[in-house]
Amino acid sequence: MTGVLVLVATLALATVAGVVMKARNGRVRASSVSNLPADVRAVLASDGVTLVQLSTTFCAPCRHTRVLLSDLASRTDGLHHTELDLTDRPELAKELSVLRTPTTLAIDGSGKELLRVGGVPKRDALLEALQPHLA
Repeated sequence: MTGVLVLVATLALATVAGVVMKARNGRVRASSVSNLPADVRAVLASDGVTLVQLSTTFCAPCRHTRVLLSDLASRTDGLHHTELDLTDRPELAKELSVLRTPTTLAIDGSGKELLRVGGVPKRDALLEALQPHLA
């Protein structure tokens, strides 16, 4: 009987963890970091907002994110997209506090991080969060 209780408790805990992780995936979080590493500042557009996608070589969701962000940038004035591969740059991931890929940073022309998304962004939520920062 104890084995069954342990099994049920383990399944319940795993279900709760899965629901929490799914809810956090793609959620847009506000940010105000302004001391970005030189590697990130080097890829920014001087005008508008740049979506910097932080990816790794074997990241399957990164491909979907790349398509989504490229399309969004091509359809939105003042929005740019670039990608940085963190596969061989763990120090950059650590400096940016990136715990998972893809992670998307929205950075304005002055180099200030406006928001951050862990996982594949939800298109409408991302666009809504970006609207106040676009011309």
